[in-house]
Amino acid sequence: MLRRSVKVVPFVLAIAALAIGCADDSPGPAAEGVAVGGAAAPAADASGVLQPGATVEFVATEFAFTPSEVTAQPGTYHGVLTNHGTIAHDITVGDAAPVTAQPGQSVDFDLVVPEGGVAIKCSISGHADAGMHGMVSTPGSTAPTTAPAAGGHAAEQLAVATVEPDPKAPLYELRDPHAPQRGEGDGVTLVPGGAPGGGDLIEVEMVIQEKLMTIAEGFVQKVWTFNGQLPGPVIRTQVGDTVRVHLVNPPESEMSHSVDFHASQVAWNDEMRSIAPGEDLIYEFTTDYAGVWMYHCGTAPVLHHIANGMFGMVITDPVGGLPPVDDEFFLVQDDWYLGPQGDVSSLAKADQPAPAPDLVMFNGVAMQYKDNPIQIATGKDVRVFVLDAGPSIDSAFHVVGTIFHSVTKEGVQLVSGNEGNWGSQAVDLAPAQGAVVEFSAAEDGLYPFVTHAFNFPGRGALGLFQAGDGKP
Repeated sequence: MLRRSVKVVPFVLAIAALAIGCADDSPGPAAEGVAVGGAAAPAADASGVLQPGATVEFVATEFAFTPSEVTAQPGTYHGVLTNHGTIAHDITVGDAAPVTAQPGQSVDFDLVVPEGGVAIKCSISGHADAGMHGMVSTPGSTAPTTAPAAGGHAAEQLAVATVEPDPKAPLYELRDPHAPQRGEGDGVTLVPGGAPGGGDLIEVEMVIQEKLMTIAEGFVQKVWTFNGQLPGPVIRTQVGDTVRVHLVNPPESEMSHSVDFHASQVAWNDEMRSIAPGEDLIYEFTTDYAGVWMYHCGTAPVLHHIANGMFGMVITDPVGGLPPVDDEFFLVQDDWYLGPQGDVSSLAKADQPAPAPDLVMFNGVAMQYKDNPIQIATGKDVRVFVLDAGPSIDSAFHVVGTIFHSVTKEGVQLVSGNEGNWGSQAVDLAPAQGAVVEFSAAEDGLYPFVTHAFNFPGRGALGLFQAGDGKP
């Protein structure tokens, strides 16, 4: 039986923890150790072992409990969860129901310690993987090590077994790769002259959805999305536009989320703040620079929120737009670390010094454009907006059988018809970098596009452009 009450405690802002998703090493005086009390029994014996009836306070930050290891005699204690983080955390003691504290809150609960001790963790997706786990041991029992590893995370990681394909998994939904025009797309509206000062306004309704999605044949994951799409909707603007995003986190969501637009210039702790289920915010900015920009959830652990689907592309054209071409497409590359079927991706896999993704894919589904080639016209100019969303793997974007005659990468341009007639065979993109490439197919046939790191096309980073009927 859990006994709960809520009280407000001073809010502690852990900027580094939110930005990089590591544990806060300076939680403040309230997190120095075990808070003990209770008149009926002494707090601890001479050896420091807690006695039943004492108060045990666990302070939660991004991403750790302080303390994470406690030694106590079997019995019932007054537990307190105090959240000094910037997002919600819970404490789950053994098989008991989780006890949740919002940022700046403390929650009381009955902490029952059985013979042999009991494990504790935060049950919110990814938080235990990130380090929020520990042990209440009894004298003579063996507590697991939680010594910090590189990056400040706990050395003990939750193991994820090899994920086998499910032959009964639903078919994936093919993502239309055509780039939208300015102000078009899911939840996007262009209001000419609607911005403050008379400029054009791009309004975006962006609703967070946590949903099951087939990301490769036989593999279903519980992805976190913007507007139910992986990647999120492509937002196309022009230099000088005002973009007004209404971000909604529905009450049925399980966790806090946020959004960070790389095309914007706003304070991190303003529009980029996390919002809890049932909350919303307005994120407004002007598009001052042309480019292919990433947006993503910035809620800690940022690695997990990106790795689990919360990313997308903003295209900002120069004033007056780009020259017309026959076709325009968008391709967003990302790397995926499979969790169990029907569950979220594995933060334990993603959070490794040497990334080893199970899948690398374009537009959210492995091999979808190999199975469904993208039709283009022979001899006509094709423009592709390319983004590497990562979170960890570089892209060497290449279209087999073509040469890029025009490339704009992160504001640096290779212009078609340049003196010397220089061209490009591949565009190297680090995570969060984007480019615009143009090419043409010289003859009818198939033109594979890949990342030219060839250990990844077999993991899903392979598609086809089909010129004409596909037959040379």
